[in-house]
Amino acid sequence: MNPGPTAPAPGPTAAVRAAALTLLEDFSLEMTGKDVPHLEKARQLIPPGTRINVTFLGNEDLQTRLAAARAVKRFGFLPVPHLSARRLGSRAELEEFLDGLRADGTGEHVLVVGGDPARPHGPYEDALSVIRTGLLERYGVRHVGVSGYPEGHPAITDRVLWAALADKSEALAGKRLGGHVVTQFGFDADRVLAWVAEVRERGIGLPVRIGVPGPAGVRRLMSYATRFGVGTSASIARKYGFSLTNLMGTAGPDRFLRALAEGYDPDVHGEVKVHFYTFGGLGATSEWVARFRAEPAAGA
Repeated sequence: MNPGPTAPAPGPTAAVRAAALTLLEDFSLEMTGKDVPHLEKARQLIPPGTRINVTFLGNEDLQTRLAAARAVKRFGFLPVPHLSARRLGSRAELEEFLDGLRADGTGEHVLVVGGDPARPHGPYEDALSVIRTGLLERYGVRHVGVSGYPEGHPAITDRVLWAALADKSEALAGKRLGGHVVTQFGFDADRVLAWVAEVRERGIGLPVRIGVPGPAGVRRLMSYATRFGVGTSASIARKYGFSLTNLMGTAGPDRFLRALAEGYDPDVHGEVKVHFYTFGGLGATSEWVARFRAEPAAGA
């Protein structure tokens, strides 16, 4: 017997929607140096003052990164340039970048990450070694983001990850620098929230920005997940209902954000916001946020 078409999933309840909107307040976005034209097209959809992280890619040079940070500021947003520790070839290279950011007025907020290279290109093997140089505050940095990995890291043990996060939090406090944690994007909201709860249990009070995959083609989304060691294609497909034989659709962050909202407890998780990994879809992500904010709650 044909059961007929499947009923559409119900929309979020008023309480879940309110929690989701709270998480979306002061959301942040990610872009590369080459995304400036996309940012210009999408800027009317993005609230003024939004934090926009500018990645530190190996195939982009200093001037591209500086120009992107200037564009973010020019369009009325808050630039958060990345510093990739293992990609920095020397102390002089780090100082040149920081000096350029200071000259442009775009360097008060940065995100310091370890970076992809298996071997450091210079003297910095991790984010902590950059923070400990004292150069950040010397060049006018006031707020530093660091990375968190709720679903683990393919090349680093959980024990090392927890110790590194605690050390970075302590180092920032010792230098009187503000800070926050930006997590790698994930797909399992329960696991992410459990990780944030453990962050608090370990005495780390830094605000957390949970990495959320923005709208992206499913094939691209899964390729990023595989690259970063986040789950597997099959498990992602099961959880989110994708067909592995038809991966050309678009996966939105709706379910993940609503699952976060259902489980989020300020008393347990502390200050939590959302950071969108756009995968080159800066405009699509901005449109999705605007549309989600405008949707009514179920029963409203």
